[in-house]
Amino acid sequence: MHCPFCRHTDSKVVDSRVQEDGTVIRRRRQCPECGRRFGTVESATLSVIKRSGATEPFSRDKVITGARKACQGRPVTDAQLQLLAQQVEESIRSLGQAEVDAHEVGLAILEPLKALDEVAYLRFASVYQAFDNLDDFESAIVLLRTERDATSETTEPTPTT
Repeated sequence: MHCPFCRHTDSKVVDSRVQEDGTVIRRRRQCPECGRRFGTVESATLSVIKRSGATEPFSRDKVITGARKACQGRPVTDAQLQLLAQQVEESIRSLGQAEVDAHEVGLAILEPLKALDEVAYLRFASVYQAFDNLDDFESAIVLLRTERDATSETTEPTPTT
């Protein structure tokens, strides 16, 4: 890190603090040459590759906007959408890649959205899984019912005699 004052090529870290959900580190640095202090902000960048080939930084706000459209008219709160966006970002970051395809972000939204609201999930899935006809919707509904029935069987108490 170059000193912004004297352009010396080295600096000493004086203090570090984690901020913003642990994704950002603020550091106070001191130049060994001129002795002046300055601050830096470090973050791990996550870029999304759009269909056009352009890249842009990952945005939780864009995830929330897309999910909100699917949840329109559904009993879903802003807090739930914030949590969904956090889950999506954690899922994408766990892939260990600095750049991900925009389609992958859309697919990463599906599981948390399914847990949040099944109708919103179907709306969103119809776009990201490219439903072409009613059979695609019907297959998705059958799969949702099968998963819900399997979950309810494992959570219901077994009767004792």
